[in-house]
Amino acid sequence: MRADYIEQGTKRYLQTVLAFFAAGFNTFAILYVVQPILPDLTSYYDVTPTTASLALSVTTFALAISMLFFGSISEAIGRKNIMVFSMFTASILCILTAFSPSFSSLITMRTIQGVALAGLPSIAMAYLGEEIHPKSLASAMGLYISGNALGAVFGRVFSGLAAGYWNWQVGLIGVGIVSLVATVIFWYALSPSKHFVKKDLNVLSLFKSLTEHMKNPLLVILFIMGFLLLGTNVSLYNYVSFVLIEDFNVDQRLVSWIYLIFLVGVLSSMISGRLVYRFGKIAMLYVGIIMGITGLFIVLLPSVWMVVLGLICFTFGFFIAHSLTSGWVSNIAHNNKAQASSLYLFFYYTGSSVGGTLAGFFWMKFGWGGVSFMNIFFLVSCLILFMTFLYLLKRRIWHFKL
Repeated sequence: MRADYIEQGTKRYLQTVLAFFAAGFNTFAILYVVQPILPDLTSYYDVTPTTASLALSVTTFALAISMLFFGSISEAIGRKNIMVFSMFTASILCILTAFSPSFSSLITMRTIQGVALAGLPSIAMAYLGEEIHPKSLASAMGLYISGNALGAVFGRVFSGLAAGYWNWQVGLIGVGIVSLVATVIFWYALSPSKHFVKKDLNVLSLFKSLTEHMKNPLLVILFIMGFLLLGTNVSLYNYVSFVLIEDFNVDQRLVSWIYLIFLVGVLSSMISGRLVYRFGKIAMLYVGIIMGITGLFIVLLPSVWMVVLGLICFTFGFFIAHSLTSGWVSNIAHNNKAQASSLYLFFYYTGSSVGGTLAGFFWMKFGWGGVSFMNIFFLVSCLILFMTFLYLLKRRIWHFKL
């Protein structure tokens, strides 16, 4: 074991986890900042809700594609500089997006932001895995993921409140400024890599490993499940602001606070770990999906409080299902586990893009009920896929521990 690993309890450890907490905060605040202001974009640019949803969909799709390549690029040119450049560029673009003269220019800005944002999550785990002592890695990863969750909540709540009190442009500028501060913290606190070993960039090898994973039906099922899970999550939260404002006449400033429900994800992760230990991964993944479906039926009840309760139930189940599904990917992949995880994230964020925009057509045609039933179909499909996964696992790869 190398003596210069970063260990918990040291100054370098505190600086490193602070840096990555700020990095996760930056990335997810910028990524989801537009979700609560979709009704504002609809009216400001005179576009349909479906078209407005592209403000999030194009960013997550660009992120999904770019993540496949940034990890390999960092193997050739290093870790820290790419991550700093990624955060700084995305922060500046977030501020500039507020001054978009047309919806097409806003979409262009958001697409470039997706490419820029990919430089952080695709490299962060590699850096932590290389530099942090194995005994301290779990806690470091937990703080990084907490930064992700709190950033996603802050970006949504702040932009929604800013739009309610002032306008949506103030929300984007505010999140961009806070993200710049997070970038400075990251740059100052993070020490350069000590264990990084430069490798030649081999694009053919990258595509070969990705292709090999796509030939494994078990992995493909997990990838599609990730696609459906985030597609359901984003589409539901994309249009809940529309239904609360238009159907229940809730003030936008109050609607913004509904995104605090995502903090349930932190609680869900803490509780599910203990429950998985007691009841097993299979049982808990079933529980997660079924809780999600139950929540989607509850949100159909004609009450603001039932919508909130349904969202809590759905969100709790979503985080259980996603954490277990993504965790299974590394268990199933025999080789190139990092590339398998990259493919999962590609499908995961592509599902966000497709589901978030597809739900717009159901919203325009059938309203909130159409969005909810589309998502119920997604999760029932997810349930069937998981049953198929277990069948194939037992028949073809019986030596994996269930």
